[in-house]
Amino acid sequence: MKQLYIETLGCAMNMRDTEHIIAELTKKESYELCTDAKDADFIIINTCSVREKPVNKLFSEIGVFNKIKKEGAKIGICGCTASHLGDEIFKRAPSVDFVLGARNVSKVIKAVNTKKFIDIDIDYDESSYAFSEFRNSIHKAFVNISIGCDKKCTYCIVPHTRGEEISIPLELIVQEARKAAQNGAKEIFLLGQNVNNYGKKFSSKPKEKIDFSDLLNIVSEIKEVERIRFTSPHPLHMDDKFLETFANNPKVCKSMHMPLQSGSTHILEKMKRGYTKEWFLNRALKLRELVPNVSISTDIIVAFPGESDEDFMESLDVMEQVKFEQIFAFKYSSRPLTQAAEFTNQIDDEIGSIRLKKLQDMQNEILDEISILRKNVVYKVYFEELKNNGMIAGRSDNNALVQIEGGKELLGTIGKVLITNPRRLALYGKIIN
Repeated sequence: MKQLYIETLGCAMNMRDTEHIIAELTKKESYELCTDAKDADFIIINTCSVREKPVNKLFSEIGVFNKIKKEGAKIGICGCTASHLGDEIFKRAPSVDFVLGARNVSKVIKAVNTKKFIDIDIDYDESSYAFSEFRNSIHKAFVNISIGCDKKCTYCIVPHTRGEEISIPLELIVQEARKAAQNGAKEIFLLGQNVNNYGKKFSSKPKEKIDFSDLLNIVSEIKEVERIRFTSPHPLHMDDKFLETFANNPKVCKSMHMPLQSGSTHILEKMKRGYTKEWFLNRALKLRELVPNVSISTDIIVAFPGESDEDFMESLDVMEQVKFEQIFAFKYSSRPLTQAAEFTNQIDDEIGSIRLKKLQDMQNEILDEISILRKNVVYKVYFEELKNNGMIAGRSDNNALVQIEGGKELLGTIGKVLITNPRRLALYGKIIN
């Protein structure tokens, strides 16, 4: 069989796209997945373009693979960078054999069988395409519930690489989740650019109106499913029904990713996020009231064009009030095709670095406070990954990373763990009866 090697750069949706690519090529074509690019007949890089760094890494990786690949091996580029660079990839890297956009994954068989194939159509609708089945883990299943994004955030390139948002039909989602659960996945992870906007637009009219809260309840009715996670919800769509469903459905894990981006209402307006600082705080604090043990994570951009010292302090104020358990913080990265790239009030890189460090230092202080409270707490942990040091890792219901001494006999099980050594990024403990 021909050997396939695939490298994934980027988010959970890219990881799921990679699983779809592997499924199509191993189930319908004569490819077998390998773990060393030197052995591969086809090397595929599934790319991210949210920030500039992954784009630069793409061409660096192409150079590396060109040096080590065996004679006759081919290279293909998929994902968001493929969507926005298109045939420029062929010009910058002539060794590339195909370019396949993030909205065109279902065409991968045609791509690998056609010399210099390119398809980057962001209007292509594959929301009803039933992909072949492949998962990297039998313990957790990623399930797409929508494709594309209908937001117009001025810093974000995603709508230009993944197209407009379309919800995947309910029956396909349930069918996929049920099959994964019956094959051993106790945890279902629902994916979309704005998951809680689910149900606003379908390719064809559904039999009945449905929203994301309804979807959560329907998936939770699958007997074998024990846990449901999702990413990413949009703060704008966090209505009371959604928060109450999150709080009251016992199968929905009590961790919420709430992308803040900025704590300044002025900057949020320039970003076209659609909500204010006050709305975000109202939703976050209501969430903590409804679910006292909830873990809230967020994304924050510092040094967005025009961000003043006062605007930056507003972000720190939200951090102080919400006390996020995890943040993903970045300096603003100008992206092509976005409105913010044309703004004339760009912030000096050095100022951005200073603000980022100040924000990260504050978050470390918050994490130290949180860690102290986690000692001697008992968590129910779903074990899903073996470590190289004789440890096994898993996630608690509220998404804390927990490690204990243990072997493969614990994989796929849920156990009670007493935390004896809490740290910022992981909790260490011992299993108890």
